[in-house]
Amino acid sequence: MDYHIPGDTVLGAVKLKISDLQRSIAFYEETVGLQVKERTATTASLSIEGGEPLVLLEQIPNAVITPPRRRTTGLYHFAILLPNRPSLGQALKRLIASGIAIGQADHLVSEALYISDPDNNGIEIYADRPRSQWKKDANGDYVMASDPIDWEGLLAAAGDLPDQGMPSGTIIGHVHLHTIGLPESRAFYHHLLGFEIVGDYQAMRALFVAAGGYHHHLGLNIWAGIGAPPSAADMTGLDYFTIIYPNGETLAAAVKRLQENGAPVQETDDGYLTTDPSGIRIRLTSNL
Repeated sequence: MDYHIPGDTVLGAVKLKISDLQRSIAFYEETVGLQVKERTATTASLSIEGGEPLVLLEQIPNAVITPPRRRTTGLYHFAILLPNRPSLGQALKRLIASGIAIGQADHLVSEALYISDPDNNGIEIYADRPRSQWKKDANGDYVMASDPIDWEGLLAAAGDLPDQGMPSGTIIGHVHLHTIGLPESRAFYHHLLGFEIVGDYQAMRALFVAAGGYHHHLGLNIWAGIGAPPSAADMTGLDYFTIIYPNGETLAAAVKRLQENGAPVQETDDGYLTTDPSGIRIRLTSNL
């Protein structure tokens, strides 16, 4: 019998390696709209007001900034999910005011804006359309596209309210990764961790997986090249992303499954760390 990850599994904080903490804090506060929750000389956690950390930053010594077009495994982008369309319109207004280069796409299941932080870590800021509007094709894959967004409609949805940063209900919606290969990613994320395949996009050279019928919690691609090497230790980029299981029992079951199948597992103060076949680190924790 196939193992399925619990449907109420979600993603948590993304930890990034960066080159200049003060510069990154300014970017994530002023451009992205998050707030500093805690800070040390070399680290910071950022969140929405009163919320759990969404982005963790660590300034590493002698950091080499990731090139815009990467040739290693690791982060393509992490995606901040806003609770509604007006808040996405407000984010668009903030990005326009900052003068940053903005990518955009209407994915049918969602509307998305794309930016990069000062260390070339990719960021998607998006809002979902209602699940009732999501469609699947004959193969059971979600129908997605990269159509132009309705810029004027988004700006109109924001109204004239003052910008107060990212609102309550903002979460990490998904993470998209450069991997060494789709068969290896399928074996680890689908067969071992139990994520459902929701998009087997062979023409796009990508695989999307999710828990609970979401359009994707993880995007897995081979755009950096099949067999791409891991990034160097001194390069900026993803340190780890977080999977949050609904309770300790489901977390323990996942850890046991990883251990029984030879995956590396390290216990930490607040959960566990494992590594996928592409050398990407994953923090495993639970809500209870």
